[in-house]
Formats: sequence, structure tokens, C-alpha cells
Amino acid sequence: MMSVRDLIPWGRSGETPGPRIQDPFLALHREVNRLFDDFWNDFSLPRFGSGRAAWPRLEVSESEKEIIVAAELPGMDQNEVELVITDNLLTMKGEKRTSTGNGDGVHLSERFYGTFERTIPLNAEIERDKVTASFKSGVLTVTLPKSPPSPQKTMRIPISGG
Repeated sequence: MMSVRDLIPWGRSGETPGPRIQDPFLALHREVNRLFDDFWNDFSLPRFGSGRAAWPRLEVSESEKEIIVAAELPGMDQNEVELVITDNLLTMKGEKRTSTGNGDGVHLSERFYGTFERTIPLNAEIERDKVTASFKSGVLTVTLPKSPPSPQKTMRIPISGG
């Protein structure tokens, strides 16, 4: 287990500490971790164990009347995205293709390419025939009107004597 002191290259006085006697396997473990961290940092890629950020980025908001899902899809158009509602789940899927063909001549690319699929749970009944979607300036907005709550009917049940 690594302590915080192992991460700091100096002591409280600001001096660099002298050489430490340490386990060679621990030193190898630290060096391998540092190499992987440097590798991922150099390419601006997520690190192992940190989890990959979900793409596309979403914003889900809800009011009394509707749920609105907005997804950032820069560089895409509406023909590259599919929306499906199954049960109480909204599924958004699509594919962003590279604009440079097979990538020849590209020195650095931090852009996302490939397929994606996001499933958003809808915590309300939706009026499916009134759902709308629009695509403007790289943002897909899906408006999902909620079904009006069913009125609670109270019914008195007579009890018969026997």
C-alpha cells in the first residue's frame, strides 16, 4: 500500500530525502505504474481503472410535464443517430466516422470516432405518440412528454354478512 509520503519527493524542511532502502518488487511496481500513467497522459487517453468517460455527454432534465434529454454530438447529423424507446428506457445509438478516411497522415487525434450506445432510464410513463427529437448545432434534444397521472379512484367495497 502506498502512502502519501511516497508521492512527495521532499520532506517538511523542503530537502530531498536521501536514498531509501526499499523492496525491489515495490520499486518495480511503482515504475510500471508510472510508465502506464505517462503513456495514458501523453495520448490524453483515460487511465486503467478510472473508467472511460461516457460518450456522448448527456444532460437530462425533468419537469412536471416532460423529460428532456440533450446529447452533445459534434460532427454528426441526425441521419447517424437512432432513438428507440423500449419499456421505460430511451436508447440512443449511432456511429461517428472519421473524416480523414483510414487515418493516414494524422499525427494526433483527440477526437472520438466509433459506435456508441447510451440507455437512459425514464422514471415516468411517457406519451410515446408525442415524443419529439430535434438536432441543431451538434446537439440532439429529445422531449418526452409525461403521461398524466391516472386519477386514483376510491371504491367502497361492501361487506356481506354470513
